[in-house]
Amino acid sequence: MAPRQQPDTEPRAVTSVSVGQDGGPHEQFETAGADRLRVLAAMEDEQDTTDVLLAALHHAAVEFGALGGMAHLDWTETVPSLRLVRSSGLPGSFTRPWRVISPTGSAAPARVYQDGGYLWLPQVAPPEYAFAHIPGVSRLTGVPEGTGIAAVALPGPGGPIGALSLLTSPSSAEPDGRQRAFLGDVARWAAGQLRTTPPDPDNVPTALLEPDPGRAQGAGTAPMGTWDWNVRTGDLAIDDMLLKEVGVAPENFDGRIETWASWVHPDDLPWLAHLAQQAFHSPDPVEFDLRLRRGDGGYGWVRNRRQMILGDDGEPSHVVGTVWDITRMHNATESVSRALRDMSDGFLFVDEQWRVAFANITAERLLGFPSDLVGSVLWDLASNLRVVEELRARCHQAVAEGRPNSFDAPCTVPGGGEWYNFRLIPVPDGGLALYTTDITDRRQREAARQSADARSALIGGLTRRLAEAVTVDDVVAAVADSVLPAFGATGLIVSALEGDRFRMVGCVGYPEAFRARVRELSIAPSPSLMQSLCSRTPRYQQTTEEYAFLHPELGELASLAGKQARVTLPLVASDRDIGMVVISFDEARRFDDDDRTLLTALSGLIAQGLDRAGLYDDATTRARSLQRALLPHGLPSLPAVTSAARYVPAGAATEVGGDWYDIIPLSADRVALVVGDVMSHGMPEAATMGRLRTAARTLSDLELPPDELLARLGDLVAEEGEDSFTTCLYGVYDPVAGLFSYASAGHPSPAVVLADGTVTFPTDVPDPPLGVAAPPFSTVERHLPRGSLLALYTDGLVESGERDIGDGMTTLAGILGPGRTEDLETLCDKVMDVLLPGGAPADDAALLLTRPRRLASEDVAVWRLPEDPIAAGLAREHVRRQLGAWHLEELGTTTELIASELVGNVIRHATGPIQLRLLHSRTLICEVSDSSLTTPHIRHPSLVDEGGRGLQLVAAVAQRWGTRPTATGKCIWTEQAIAGN
Repeated sequence: MAPRQQPDTEPRAVTSVSVGQDGGPHEQFETAGADRLRVLAAMEDEQDTTDVLLAALHHAAVEFGALGGMAHLDWTETVPSLRLVRSSGLPGSFTRPWRVISPTGSAAPARVYQDGGYLWLPQVAPPEYAFAHIPGVSRLTGVPEGTGIAAVALPGPGGPIGALSLLTSPSSAEPDGRQRAFLGDVARWAAGQLRTTPPDPDNVPTALLEPDPGRAQGAGTAPMGTWDWNVRTGDLAIDDMLLKEVGVAPENFDGRIETWASWVHPDDLPWLAHLAQQAFHSPDPVEFDLRLRRGDGGYGWVRNRRQMILGDDGEPSHVVGTVWDITRMHNATESVSRALRDMSDGFLFVDEQWRVAFANITAERLLGFPSDLVGSVLWDLASNLRVVEELRARCHQAVAEGRPNSFDAPCTVPGGGEWYNFRLIPVPDGGLALYTTDITDRRQREAARQSADARSALIGGLTRRLAEAVTVDDVVAAVADSVLPAFGATGLIVSALEGDRFRMVGCVGYPEAFRARVRELSIAPSPSLMQSLCSRTPRYQQTTEEYAFLHPELGELASLAGKQARVTLPLVASDRDIGMVVISFDEARRFDDDDRTLLTALSGLIAQGLDRAGLYDDATTRARSLQRALLPHGLPSLPAVTSAARYVPAGAATEVGGDWYDIIPLSADRVALVVGDVMSHGMPEAATMGRLRTAARTLSDLELPPDELLARLGDLVAEEGEDSFTTCLYGVYDPVAGLFSYASAGHPSPAVVLADGTVTFPTDVPDPPLGVAAPPFSTVERHLPRGSLLALYTDGLVESGERDIGDGMTTLAGILGPGRTEDLETLCDKVMDVLLPGGAPADDAALLLTRPRRLASEDVAVWRLPEDPIAAGLAREHVRRQLGAWHLEELGTTTELIASELVGNVIRHATGPIQLRLLHSRTLICEVSDSSLTTPHIRHPSLVDEGGRGLQLVAAVAQRWGTRPTATGKCIWTEQAIAGN
């Protein structure tokens, strides 16, 4: 066929971009539109052909502002041609003439395919068909007049492999250099991707050639060949490939349509004639499946796509077609059909008018085996189902939203189940697939499991509530809240046995007249109720009449109650009769075995809870009295610290706890700060707290360092065999060095507030609680600058059920920082108001705030003395001069005597180095240190002994004295009162 004449308007742009051969998917693009190119470059390498071409057309069309685009690939296996593999944004009426075009024609895709470049035409012209003997169309439809076309070749290793084309708007100007460069980059990317998975047009789903995805041409199969029937002459041309498949040599084919029809299976001929007539009178493609004879004499399934070609006179000229082998696909479809027909799940398919097109046996059973199933409207067939209205709504929803829908519903099916799951899947071509699954067994298993879970949850919940309950009212509330809703009950009576009488201790869901009558019965008990308790067997009355029969003396009471069914549960704890519980119902009720088993188990829990509640008041009163006696009644006034403390016991619903705090004065104006927490609540815990507080004060008199003191307390806890954990923090503040040294046995870290408002919690990990950890304990030393504030507390202050300890410590820091300069009593109240609103925490809480004070450097004097008898004289001289500087001359004689005697003892009985220190505080403190670990004792010498009276003299003139261990030995210290202090 000769090339068609070009339009009168000549192209204004010819090849202006040379498309290279080496573009790849990961090339670094630097042209305009780089963002889109980066998106393309980031796509997976293993995209299939249509995905690659669609992505290329989409991004190119958006960048150009084009109406749409087409992608052609070289397809030369049968007839040399460029075949349309993918289109985007274009109607089928326009793309139809472009499906198979000549690679040597004058259309823009063909021209760039020939020269490997770029072309833009201001007016798109109809293309030439690949079949030379078939004339092309004279005009294009579906796009506006004046639409232009820009095309670029898809480069390949051996030359172009196809072309990308964009339809430009009539109002668009010629693409500029930036757009042309961008289109070339997109073409290189697409070609590179196609070479990653070599383009194979035979495997491209041809449904993608049309906007309508339902017009598939044997997707995923190989074409057998093509044919061309000249309807005017009757001549039929079939390519050699197809003739070979049917076993006919090309030279033996007579070119008659009748010969072609003889190769078709006889059963397919009647409707084949109808389809042929349809194709003859319609320009649209017609597709159908039939069985075609093969060269071996057998028949195979093929898909035949044919289309009428009109001549220049507008009359039918040719019918062309392509044949695909779909035998395997058809066999697979038949297998799937048989599987759908026989599978245990129900399967239905309905068309756009909701008419049933297919139903398997299970679906027929669900619908009652109607005789007119296929072709009937689904709602008419499903009228016997209780869920027909929901099914209708769900089907419409699935189709409208275009996504699957699923729901469970009850259905009574003869010979089937009682519950079904419906899965609705819309089909793109139109229609809806519906699957049904009998889930009756699953629902029954779920119901049984839920019932078991509910029983376990009820027992567990009641156990937790009763474990938290400490009063009788708590027990009644726990039973009413947990048991009554679980059984649908409306009334509850809890009675305690006192001697041979019942006393109602709780009543829920009854009128006041009934309650007054029951209170009278506690004075005159019912024999039948006593008999029920003595038998220790639950009794179940399903109606009021049955209850009146079993308890005739309570007939009046039953009428006042207004209840029907009742359960009477005797309460027995530790083989002791505790009381009775009556659970009642407004309606008559039958109690099955599960109810009876569960209620019997619950009665034991209730009995235990009620028994504990009866002992609570006495134990709580004794424990609270003990706790008040064991806590400090006030804080001492000390020169080194100013302190304030608060203790808040747990709320009334809990027992007393074991939190405590203490401030203990030590030698040299040092102060011991203690805070501890005996875990759990009760009188044993309060007693443990008292023992530990006393032990801590006693051990503090020995001036032990913090780690050694905690080790001693740990030994005490371990020897007592305490069941509960005990945490403790013990620290010593030295006002001379401004140093706070502490050890912690599982206790929260102290809060250190600096003068600038910074709040820190030392990050050292505390050792385990007392009685658990093996010595030694770790000692932490923290320097406290002037203006610092120290906060010790228990976990009940910062931790609760609604707040974890980290959040609580953060809140505490937020209060202490800004309030560091406030009065400590005011600051304590502020901390309690914020952290413990309402003043009734779930756990005890203790807080000890301390503002340390440094001893001024001019109030401290230290001297090193030689290990020589002259040291005593030097000591007296140092003391005399320093007391004169401090204006304490009145203490000079006694202090010189003390220093001389203590230094003399070191010379005679110990080893150096010797250190003498004087501290001017509220008292005058004199200390002598040496490296000996021997502790001195006051002796009682006889009349003839020359020595042994030194410490007697020291004890006589000093207000108090003692020794304490140091890191290098020991220190002997004395205190003397200063007049006016």
